[in-house]
Amino acid sequence: MALGRTFAVALVGLDGYIVEVEADISQCLPAFILLGLPDASLNEARDRTKAAAKNAGIPLSRRKITVNLVPASLPKKGSGFDLSILMSALQAAGDIGPSGRTVFIAELGLDGRLRPVRGVLPAVMAAVREGCADVVVAAANAAEARLVPGASVRSFATLAEVLLAFGADPGQLLLSGDGAVPQAAGGEPAARPALPEPDMADVAGQHEARAAPEIAAAGGHHLVMVGPPGAGKTMLAERLPGILPDLPDHQAMEDTAIHSLSSTAEQLTELMRRPPFENPHHTATGPAIVGGGSGVPRPGAASRAHRGILFLDEAPEFDRAVLDALRQPLESGSLVIHRASGTASYPARFQLDLAANPCPCGMSGAKGLECVCSPMQPRRYLGRLSRPLVDRIDLQLTLRRISMADLSAGGASEPSSSIAGRVRAAREAQRKRLDRWGLDVNAEAGAALLRRGLRPPPKATADLDRAMERQALTARGYSRVLRVAWTVADLRGLDAPDQDCVGTALAFRQQVHAA
Repeated sequence: MALGRTFAVALVGLDGYIVEVEADISQCLPAFILLGLPDASLNEARDRTKAAAKNAGIPLSRRKITVNLVPASLPKKGSGFDLSILMSALQAAGDIGPSGRTVFIAELGLDGRLRPVRGVLPAVMAAVREGCADVVVAAANAAEARLVPGASVRSFATLAEVLLAFGADPGQLLLSGDGAVPQAAGGEPAARPALPEPDMADVAGQHEARAAPEIAAAGGHHLVMVGPPGAGKTMLAERLPGILPDLPDHQAMEDTAIHSLSSTAEQLTELMRRPPFENPHHTATGPAIVGGGSGVPRPGAASRAHRGILFLDEAPEFDRAVLDALRQPLESGSLVIHRASGTASYPARFQLDLAANPCPCGMSGAKGLECVCSPMQPRRYLGRLSRPLVDRIDLQLTLRRISMADLSAGGASEPSSSIAGRVRAAREAQRKRLDRWGLDVNAEAGAALLRRGLRPPPKATADLDRAMERQALTARGYSRVLRVAWTVADLRGLDAPDQDCVGTALAFRQQVHAA
C-alpha cells in the first residue's frame, strides 16, 4: 500500500519544529505502532485515533499501521499530533487524498470532535516560518491561530468535516452532528458590572514613594519596597501595570505565545497588548517561578511576566534559593532550563517588584508601635534577600506608615492616566535614543554603553563618583544608578542627566540592607 505523509509541529519550549508524520500499512496482523520518541500522552493517540475514525465513518485499516514521527531524535509530547497521525494513516489506506504541506494541529475526541490544544500560536508561527502556511486547527483554536501573519488557517469542529475537505467519500462519513457542545437551558447568566481598574489615585499619602513606580515604569527598572504593614506596598505594585504603555506588535506576539503554552491559559482570541502581571504566592517552588516540570520544561511565572511585572509580595518569605534563581534572568532577560529529557529556552525580560516588611512582626522602626522582634531578627529577616539579588534592583524604597492626615486628604493623589502620559513620553525619548543599539528602555543599557556612549558629563556624576570611591557602590550599582538617572532625565524632558537627576537616582540605592 502507499505511504501517507502529513505534517505537525513539535514545541520545545517556545521554539517549534516541523515534524513529518509518515504512515505505512503492511500485510501483517493488526497492530498500531508509533515511532519517533513520543511521550505517554502522545502514545495514547493510537486509541484516540481508532475511536475517532470509527465514529466519523471511516475506520482505520485492520492491518499493521506503523506511524513514524520525523526527526525521530526530537522529543514530542502532547495530544496535538492526533489529527496529523490519523490523516497520514487514512492517506496510506487510500481513504483520502494527499494533503501537501498542510500542518494539522488538533486533539481528537473519541466521538470525532476536534478539541483545542495548548501552544497553537507558537506552533503556527513555526509552521509559517518553515514555509508551511496552510494550517488546520480545531474550531476553538481558530481565533488564536489567525493571529499569526501569513498563516492560511482552516478550522473544523469535527473529524468528518476535515475528511470531507480532503477528499473522503461523503457517503461513508457521519455528518449528522455539528460538533457543538450543547448549552444548558436557562440562557446566558447576567453579566456582572466590571470592577474599576486599580488607579494610583487610590494610594493615600506616600507622595515621595509614588515617584519610584513612575520611574520604574518609565525605564523598565526593578523595584523593592520595604515598609510596615498597611504602608501601601501592595497597592503601589498592583497599580504599576496601569501606568505601563501597551506592548508593540512584536512584543505582544511574543507574550501571547508564552501564555498560549501555559496550562492555565484560556482560549486566546487576540494579542495581549497589556503588560502581564504575575503575583505568585510565597510558597511557590523554583519550577513554578523559573519554569520546569517533567518532560520538556514549561514556562514559569518569570516567563509569563515577560515584558510585564513579576511581583513577589512578602519577598523574604520566599525560599532564598528561589529568589536567587532570578539573578541570572535579571541580567540576561532569558531563561534556559536544562532537564534530562531536553532543554527549553524562554524569554524572561520582566520587571521584578519585591515587597517586604522590615522585620517578622512588621513594626520595626514604626512610631507608636512596639516591635517584638529581637535586635538581630530584622537584619536576619531582610537578609533572606541576598545582597547579589538586591544589588541587581535599581530602585530601593523604604516606606513610612500612613497617618490619619494622609487618609483624610481626599483627591490629592494624581491618577494613573496622568502618570501614564509622562511614562509614554519618556519611553518615546528612550526609543529614539537607544534605537541605534537595538534597545527599548534604559534598563536594557549595558555598563559599557553607559560609561562611553551614554556617559553624562563629569559634573553631573561627581556625587556618584565619590560614592564609588568610598566603596558604597559596586560596579554594577554604579551602572544601575546611571540607568535610573537617564530615566529621571527623560521624565523631566532633559537631553541628558544633570547633577540633580543623578542625585535622585543615587537616593534610591542602598535603602535596603541585605546579607
